[in-house]
Amino acid sequence: MQLAEMGDQHSGASGQQGFPRDRRLLKTDEYSSVFNFRCSQGGSFCRVYARPNTLANARLGIVVGKRELRTAVARNLAKRTVRELFRLHQADLAALDFVVRIVKPFGKSDVLLVREELLRLLHKSKRCQKS
Repeated sequence: MQLAEMGDQHSGASGQQGFPRDRRLLKTDEYSSVFNFRCSQGGSFCRVYARPNTLANARLGIVVGKRELRTAVARNLAKRTVRELFRLHQADLAALDFVVRIVKPFGKSDVLLVREELLRLLHKSKRCQKS
């Protein structure tokens, strides 16, 4: 990442490009409420659960199990990929709480496929708003 990009990423002026705490699911109850709502979309690498929230913006939670991705390097790559995609597209997403669960291992060579799939699933999850 170049220095100019890093400066833009952390600038507080726009507020739309960061990933602050108010855009994250933090508590177990928040995750449970999304899972219990039972509205999900599945793909080959991940499954996206969604639930409407009362906020003006989308929030994200990530679940990556050791069973699916055995090494910490692989789990961190998965989480970075999901967070980065959410960060870049959060303005386009509906006011939903999303939980992304990784269901199949992937490596660096598959990151573009995972991003495309995840973006498609996040936008498909708008259906959960009407439930």
